[in-house]
Amino acid sequence: MQSTGLVRTVFFVSDSTGTTAETFGNSILAQFDLTIKRVRKPFVNDLQKAEELIDEINRISANGADRPIVFSTLVNLEIGRVINEKAHALVLDMIAMFLNPLEKELGIKSHHRVGRYSDISQNKAYADRIEAINYSLSHDDGQTNRDLAQSDVILIGVSRSGKTPTSLYLAMQHGLKVSNYPLIPEDFERMQLPPALVPYKHKLFGLTIDPARLSQIRNERRPHSHYASLENCRKEVAAAESMMRRSDVRWLSTTHKSIEEISATILQEIKPEKLN
Repeated sequence: MQSTGLVRTVFFVSDSTGTTAETFGNSILAQFDLTIKRVRKPFVNDLQKAEELIDEINRISANGADRPIVFSTLVNLEIGRVINEKAHALVLDMIAMFLNPLEKELGIKSHHRVGRYSDISQNKAYADRIEAINYSLSHDDGQTNRDLAQSDVILIGVSRSGKTPTSLYLAMQHGLKVSNYPLIPEDFERMQLPPALVPYKHKLFGLTIDPARLSQIRNERRPHSHYASLENCRKEVAAAESMMRRSDVRWLSTTHKSIEEISATILQEIKPEKLN
């Protein structure tokens, strides 16, 4: 698809962190071929901040640019109303879009509560997520074999195949305790899984990657090394994939997949209840 040359300023506005507005907005915008100037506006939680935002939006419109697009997850009805009325923009109010039909369907009013965690100190899900992040950090890259029984998932694969970012995403977004373990030449020489992982084979999930892409990634870290050479990457990837097939470990290639796609596949295979 050729670029249309369109450039639009897009605001992601929220009275909380803005993560939902940005995630949903970017998913929608990905369907269009245009260049986007993103402006993040979290914690717009009073009328003064709303007026400052409106001034910024209207200055862009007044300068002759196409009117901005606003993805809003403002729960405060008054602030949302002011922005809808005064901003010279296409305002997409994602809260109203879903809350209003749900209120009619359910026959009850929503709480209009800002943020998912109205009281962080009392929220067990949040505390569990922090514990999962700490666990995953301490079990990154085979740092320790202690407490592997607590792992929800144990990722294996050659160095730089995507284990660490996937581990942290699963911990932060889904509250999973994730260990990850690099497969190294010593493992390939023995042609067996690392002994510490064998009792937890049912928790293992393998990540592999195209050798050329792996070589490119490794060269960014250790250029012109044996570690990063294409020949070595081919040998390691082939040995790792052979080991995973022989050990009946589920695995996928990360080469053309986002962290979100990789994580969704792992959840579907190992923790399907976390997809609900």
